[in-house]
Order: sequence, then C-alpha cells, then structure tokens
Amino acid sequence: ASWALLHLLMTNFLLFSFLDGFAQQNPVQSPISITKFQKSARMTCEIQTGENFDSIVIHWYKQKEGKAPERLLFVSGDKTTTDTGRYIVERKRVQKQCVLTIKDVIPDDAATYYCECTSVRQYMVFGSGTKLIVSRSSPPANSEILQKKHENQITYVCLIEKFYPDIIRVTWNDDEKEITDQVVKGDTWQSTKEDDYSIASWLTVPAENEDKKYYCKYEHEEKKDSLSTQGIFHMLKI
Repeated sequence: ASWALLHLLMTNFLLFSFLDGFAQQNPVQSPISITKFQKSARMTCEIQTGENFDSIVIHWYKQKEGKAPERLLFVSGDKTTTDTGRYIVERKRVQKQCVLTIKDVIPDDAATYYCECTSVRQYMVFGSGTKLIVSRSSPPANSEILQKKHENQITYVCLIEKFYPDIIRVTWNDDEKEITDQVVKGDTWQSTKEDDYSIASWLTVPAENEDKKYYCKYEHEEKKDSLSTQGIFHMLKI
C-alpha cells in the first residue's frame, strides 16, 4: 500500500513538473543494474533540467523487495560531497549529475535505489532506479537474430541467452532512430537447470524492406552489443 501511494505521488508530481517546466523527463539513472560482491557499487543520476543545478535537492531512496522505500540521505545547495560512512554522494555541477557510491557491499544492500529531485517549487521527479544485486554477474553467452518470412511480412527474432542478472534493456533501431512500432519484447525466462536468464524480442516489417538493415541492441551491465539483420542464415521453422 505504501509503494502504491508513493507511485501515485510520483505520477502526480511528474505531471505537475511537466506543466511547470522543471523537468521534461525523469532523472536518468545508470546503470540499470549492478551486480557486486564485497566491492563498491557506484550509480549515477543525471538531472536533465534547465533549472539551476544548485537549487535542486537530490534524495536517494533504497527499496528492498516487498518493502516501502527508505530514504538514505539527501544533498542540497552547493555542497559537493556527503559522506555518511558507507554511503557517499557526490554532486557534479558541470555534468549535472549526482553519484551515489556504496562502499563494501553486503547482502543487506541488495535493493533498488532511486534518485529523486525536488525543485525550488517543491515539485518531485524520480529516476527509473538502479537494481543492486549482491552476487556475481555474467554477460550473455550467445546472441543472434533469426528470421521468418510469411506472405508479405518478415519477422526478426533477437535472441539473447544465458546472462545474469535478469536486468537487460533491448531495443530495435534502423539507421536513423529507435523503432517502437511492430515490436514485441518478451519477458526474461530462466532455465530450470541454470541460474542464468534469456530473452527474445520480435520485430515485424513489410517484405519489401528485406534489404533494409535493422539492429537489435542490448544493454546488460556486463556487455553492450548491436546485432544486424543483414547476413542472417538462421531461419525459423514456425
């Protein structure tokens, strides 16, 4: 219930901020996930606003699965560094970034961390979150594009296999921009005998675009790559 209420507040404040011109979009957090074991974890919150960076108060929240978010600390004014022991926050004025570092990661640190920015008019916007996983990570062991021709359409399937953790971002692009129409992204699935994950994403295009080049791009904390639809020899038999 607490998380549902916070989500509603986040949505309302974001709507008001659009009207006010404080932030045209949420703060951009990176990376999307971090997998660490007894090391430091570092995550960045980029504030995309025309407002004076020093006037923005930046809060960091920690949310464990199934629990309400807990505020860790905040920074305001022209203070560049806040150190509370294992949590260190650094403000970078030129880049308009706020960096949170968690030192000596322990199992209890496993959670999703959100940055939240409050403007001088008290409007709040939240980042999309960075998931911290206390374990060891591994990049995708295999990635490929398959295709199926059916009447006047071609379906490309981007298959990415055996990665950990299960946090991954997959997009389709042409030579100009990201494609969102006729794209279906599946959920990650886990092998019954393995600890790693796989995912597939589908792109359907008109048959006359057969010679056009499309790219399946993925971003995992261990690896980023771009696969091209040109030169595919793997055909789906469905």
